[in-house]
Amino acid sequence: MRVLVTGTDGYIGALLGPYLMDRGFEVVGLDTGYYRQGWLYPTTDNHPKTISKDIRSLTVEDLSGFAAIVHLAELSNDPLGKQDPQVTRDINHRGSLNLANSARKAGVRRFVYTSSCSVYGVGKGGDFVDEETPVKPQTAYAECKVLVEHDLSAMVDETFEPCFLRNATAYGASPRQRFDIVLNDLCGQAWTRKEIVLQSDGMPWRPLVHVLDICQAAHLSLLAPDSAIRGQVFNVGSTEQNFRVIELAKIVASVFPGCSLKLGEAGADNRSYRVNFDRIRRVLPDFKCAWAPERGARQMKAIFERVAMTEADFAAPAYTRLKMVLQLKKAGLVDDQLYWRREAFCAL
Repeated sequence: MRVLVTGTDGYIGALLGPYLMDRGFEVVGLDTGYYRQGWLYPTTDNHPKTISKDIRSLTVEDLSGFAAIVHLAELSNDPLGKQDPQVTRDINHRGSLNLANSARKAGVRRFVYTSSCSVYGVGKGGDFVDEETPVKPQTAYAECKVLVEHDLSAMVDETFEPCFLRNATAYGASPRQRFDIVLNDLCGQAWTRKEIVLQSDGMPWRPLVHVLDICQAAHLSLLAPDSAIRGQVFNVGSTEQNFRVIELAKIVASVFPGCSLKLGEAGADNRSYRVNFDRIRRVLPDFKCAWAPERGARQMKAIFERVAMTEADFAAPAYTRLKMVLQLKKAGLVDDQLYWRREAFCAL
């Protein structure tokens, strides 16, 4: 199967491309390149050839010859979406629709869209949400996920098979590391500062899933029978991996000896949800999370040791989405709509 993976220069995509290639897929990547400066550690993996192009500018011709697309390439995460909601909507919603419409016209059959459990927004106490629970997005990022799911669902027919993977909060090591997601941030703090400082009282619930288990879900979605996958929504993770943030902080502190823990106060961020993941195990029975947060924390600790990671590395813009985009704008390399300014490069 010839597969286009969008976002191959990102946190998940840097692992997903090689993951699929190792399993016999012919993979081509696509990425606009905002985060190419970030490369935390070397890897011997084979990486796919990557096309440098914005999803807002893709054409039918660009997508000719692909049997499937795994779509990762959107602006992530909530702080970045809050900084400029309109640009987030332009890229994440309208850009994704452009990709899907062009793919459909090009004859691409399967379209695996990486959505997010953040669409659930606010849960009720100890209740679990599942794929049938009404969504309550709290941010522009989550709102766009809901809009794309809705609009792509309307495109489903016998020739076009989108499916939607609502990933839990990702964690774990990637060459294109991110430190602006909860477990990775806690590990970075513990390693560089010997202290974990929470920005809340630690009581909100978060479901977690390792980045390689996300790759596993995408892989199985490409292989699944048409009838099982067409138009379906799947939470990606495991029900056992719902944690309060304070629990995650204690797990990290146990992996990084000598690390202190300091709590904040209950903040304005009211997102809190526990997620049920039974459907993916039922429909894609080969899916099973191979990772848990303690193992993921130990993986990151081993990586930090090998690369002698410093606090400057941890704080570098390349590993935090909002910082990197703001740096590109400040340098005049992208415009206010986050299109690359070619004239800026000509002047270098």
